[in-house]
Amino acid sequence: MPREIMSKEEFQKLLPSAIEIRVLKNGDSTKIKLRTTDQLYTYKVKEGDVDALTKGSKAPVVEL
Repeated sequence: MPREIMSKEEFQKLLPSAIEIRVLKNGDSTKIKLRTTDQLYTYKVKEGDVDALTKGSKAPVVEL
């Protein structure tokens, strides 16, 4: 079962341990799915914030 992240700081903390990042665009909001070795995390943001959040990641970013 995925866990929802509520803060930008928590997302940034989990970003280095990500294996894959999936970006789902849905109208004016965007959902980022962050896969780690043991858990799937989701984070809802505005569409313009996605590039800034995923910029420092070593994991591949897949846009769906």
